[in-house]
Amino acid sequence: MDFGGGDEIRFERLGRAGVVTLTRPQALNALTHRMVKALDKALHAWDRDHEVNVVIVKAEGRAFSAGGDILHVYETGRAGKPPVDFFADEYRLNARIERFKKPYVSLIDGIVMGGGVGISFHGSHRVLTENAQFAMPEVGIGFFPDVGGSHLLPDLGGSFGMYLALTGNRIRYGDALWSGLATHTIKAEDQAGFLERVIDTGDPESVLRGFFFPALRETDRPTLDAISRHFSQPSLDGIIASLERAAASDDFAAKTLATIRSRSPTSLRVAWRQISAGQTLSMNACMKMEFRILNRMLAGHDFYEGIRAVIIDKGSTPQWRPANLGEVSDANVDAYFASLDERELEL
Repeated sequence: MDFGGGDEIRFERLGRAGVVTLTRPQALNALTHRMVKALDKALHAWDRDHEVNVVIVKAEGRAFSAGGDILHVYETGRAGKPPVDFFADEYRLNARIERFKKPYVSLIDGIVMGGGVGISFHGSHRVLTENAQFAMPEVGIGFFPDVGGSHLLPDLGGSFGMYLALTGNRIRYGDALWSGLATHTIKAEDQAGFLERVIDTGDPESVLRGFFFPALRETDRPTLDAISRHFSQPSLDGIIASLERAAASDDFAAKTLATIRSRSPTSLRVAWRQISAGQTLSMNACMKMEFRILNRMLAGHDFYEGIRAVIIDKGSTPQWRPANLGEVSDANVDAYFASLDERELEL
């Protein structure tokens, strides 16, 4: 089936299922605008197709999807033409997945970050294997946890979502399951059998009862308690102060504090407010908020500096502007959330 994705994404009707396969393994299945538009078209068609009972999204290679094609975003943005339309279509797709009425099964057997999270974790069934690694690392590149991060992360108990947003740290499938990010975990060796049964029956819920493998949480209870204690503070400054008080005698606090201090100060302040606001917003409202932030990030400094340091000049230290949290005022942050007037995201 051809929804315009070319050789970057494949669509098949198999049995009772519409099967989507990301086919850019050499690029860790980073999402392009063409892939986003094609997947949106497929979901629009399959939503109305009575022969399709379930949608399955999977990927070739060692990554489900490492995110959006940020090198393209960097190059076009530096040329004065930031790809706002790509993000608008991506955010609309994220919202479509969240409201998709049929079972939407994401089979994740590798790295899933950024844009990859947006096309997988808003669906009904998030199935991870032991090879899965989840992260929203955007604050480390001068960006923010978008693609619905403001809808997804606040729902995690024990302030775990705020911790993931402000550190960008990776977690494995056990933590994803027990935090609520994943709905199910299976063994990597069982993927073929699992897919065959879902395609045959169109009923992932019943099939998962036979394949579910309960992964143990990787993060120990004292660390979870520390995350809850530090990241539940009523402000970003409160989180930093809590970590600072514990850092002298607590390796976790010291390491976490060092990680946060390496991130973009602007991104940290924006992300804290974004995740806090998302607790009371619908998915659509979250996407509109994120689109406002996105437009300001693409017009700023830190995103391009972060990409330069991490991707262009691999391993160099980004020079953030402003360079510390104290220089990012409430008014600075307010500007990221201000109305775009006639340029607001339409859903």
